[in-house]
Amino acid sequence: MTERFIQTRGVDICTESFGDPKDPAVLLIMGASVSMIWWEDDFCRKIADRGRFVIRYDNRDVGRSVTYAPGQPEYSFEDLADDAMGVLDGYGIEKAHIVGMSMGGLLTQILALRHRERVLSVTLIATSNFAPGLPPMEERVERFFAGQGEVDWSDMEAVVSFSLERWRVLRGSGRTFDEQKIARLSEKEAKRAVSPASMSNHAFVTGGETYLMRTGEIDVPTLIIHGTEDPIIPYPHAVHLAEAIPGAKLITLSGAGHELHEEDWDLIIGAIIDHTAR
Repeated sequence: MTERFIQTRGVDICTESFGDPKDPAVLLIMGASVSMIWWEDDFCRKIADRGRFVIRYDNRDVGRSVTYAPGQPEYSFEDLADDAMGVLDGYGIEKAHIVGMSMGGLLTQILALRHRERVLSVTLIATSNFAPGLPPMEERVERFFAGQGEVDWSDMEAVVSFSLERWRVLRGSGRTFDEQKIARLSEKEAKRAVSPASMSNHAFVTGGETYLMRTGEIDVPTLIIHGTEDPIIPYPHAVHLAEAIPGAKLITLSGAGHELHEEDWDLIIGAIIDHTAR
């Protein structure tokens, strides 16, 4: 496990790898406003131990990657997708299996269309193509995120508290809430963030629409994983994706929310290993 900065198209992206570079590469892309540490160390190691070279990284504006003024992201979703290819270039990897969660899943769909020649397979966790008619996020989630403007981002304790409550709001009723672990990871994230106030910039990013309207054209092996109690991207979004993408396989996590819960790791990791063995 080594942290490494990759410069791509003039910006610095912080990355970390696990396992043997000679093994098939699996690139992990995390969701909006959170850093790569939520692909937990042990989660990454478990995949690497089963014969995959795992790379995780901080998207722009989170963790130790390049940041922009709060409320002023100077990039699009296409730029974020291209960053992923820059990470692969930095590691000398021609093709990889892409695993994306939430916003990372949105970027993964863009990659499967924008950089088809670099993508071996895609795994979409707790994500959507946001087609018309799909149910919106729950009101309680909207209320919670509406209050993030009141957070004092210069106060480490306030930042950690906000993160802890965010994961509490997003969990499903069928999963335990390990407050001690979430608090520890939240503190780690806050301490390594270049600009905690910039972490909400992803809410202002635009673009990607022309690709998300074409998800039916994705022609690489596709695995979809989604919790039935996801309050931010409700489960019908997963069903729609599975119907829209030819040959897609859907794995349902009963009682799970918008989370990568340790209780689901064995199922998720096993599915990813099988999926990337094709």
